[in-house]
Amino acid sequence: MAKVSLAKTTASSTTKKSTKTSTGAPSQLNQSSRKGKRAWRKNVDIQDVEEGLEGMRAEERVTGKTLQSTTDQDLFQIDVTGDAQLRNSLQRFSRSQLTSTKILAERSAVPAVFSRSSTASKKWKSSMSHEEKARLLRIGKRPQKGPFNSVVDPTEFGAGSAILELSEAVKSSGTYDPWASPPEQEVIQDGLETVQKRTVKPPAVTHVRDAIQVPAVVEPHRGTSYNPPVQAHQELLLQAHEAEERRLREAEKLAEVKEKIESSRREVEAEDLMLAPGMKLQEDVAGDDDESAEGEGEGEMLAKRQPQRKTKAQREKAARLRSEKRELAERAARKRMMAMIPSAKTLRRTNAKLMSSREAERARKRTAALERLKQRGLAGQKLGKHKVPEGPVDVQLGEELSESLRALKPEGNLFRDRFLSLQQRALIEPRVPVLPKKRRLKMVEYEKHSAKRFE
Repeated sequence: MAKVSLAKTTASSTTKKSTKTSTGAPSQLNQSSRKGKRAWRKNVDIQDVEEGLEGMRAEERVTGKTLQSTTDQDLFQIDVTGDAQLRNSLQRFSRSQLTSTKILAERSAVPAVFSRSSTASKKWKSSMSHEEKARLLRIGKRPQKGPFNSVVDPTEFGAGSAILELSEAVKSSGTYDPWASPPEQEVIQDGLETVQKRTVKPPAVTHVRDAIQVPAVVEPHRGTSYNPPVQAHQELLLQAHEAEERRLREAEKLAEVKEKIESSRREVEAEDLMLAPGMKLQEDVAGDDDESAEGEGEGEMLAKRQPQRKTKAQREKAARLRSEKRELAERAARKRMMAMIPSAKTLRRTNAKLMSSREAERARKRTAALERLKQRGLAGQKLGKHKVPEGPVDVQLGEELSESLRALKPEGNLFRDRFLSLQQRALIEPRVPVLPKKRRLKMVEYEKHSAKRFE
């Protein structure tokens, strides 16, 4: 009986409702039955209504009136300027905060669709390479097929006995730059001395070809036309005349030098022809004998004089003369130096002007040479053994002009023009035509001994 009563009391305590509401008013909801109308009206649940009323009372206590009776102008306002402090505290713009960036950053857990099926990709990955297949065939000593379906002997060198791959030099070709700045060399210390490899610097040499601005095909002069203007034709004729005069002057100078050499050679040959080789005139031989005889007689008659020793007075006199000469020389040098001191500034200014004029002249010549190199290239300059030719001036005389394309005659040579252009632009070295030489050795004809015996 005690156990039953304890269970009943526990159940009654758990089902018993609170006697107070959330607002603090006493509750009437603990009645077990509502069968009568009076009991139902008395014990109705109005807690939500009471909570709403209590909230309105709290608003009225804080603001003085309820929010329902407050106008919108009192509750809200439009902020036009904004808060500067709030703007500084906000995060700066970042592309990672954009909605599009967030959408693109999302990745699905579903794998992407491949263009090949899974079985095909696995089969393709597991396929064997040609090198591996050739290696297995060599190990198994199976016949290997070569070009045109021929069987290759695996024991032959280069046909399967070894893998002939590319060398390391071929693999690394094109990656080495000889003019690049070398990396820092590590200092090797072996305890005895310090060894450091020497760095090779690239040559800082400018090529003449870089300064030449001559085009590959030079625009011809207006006077070379088949119907040229009169002034252009006369100008081209004058250029050809000057070039021919220059050539004739050089030929005359060369002929004069050759004539001088030939005349001196003829004089030497004429002197040698007067006497036979190894022989002398009788007068010269007799004079030499007489002189030698007189010398021998004097040597026998007169003894060789020995230098006498000077006395003390003579030595002092010689020393006094030397000191006087030295003093006179020093006095003259001092006098010249004192005379030059007042004119030192003038000499310095004159020397400075002279040096500046020389430097300006050198700069002018250098500029002129560079300008000539840009406009004409190496034409007329000697490079190596030969001189770069300037090229002939192609011009026709007045009576040779055709004045019509029908009667025009071809002039010049395209191959010669291209060859001269390559030489003048420093693309090839200057050359001269090599003519065939005559045979120096003579043909020796002889008759064999067998040909002499005939019957």
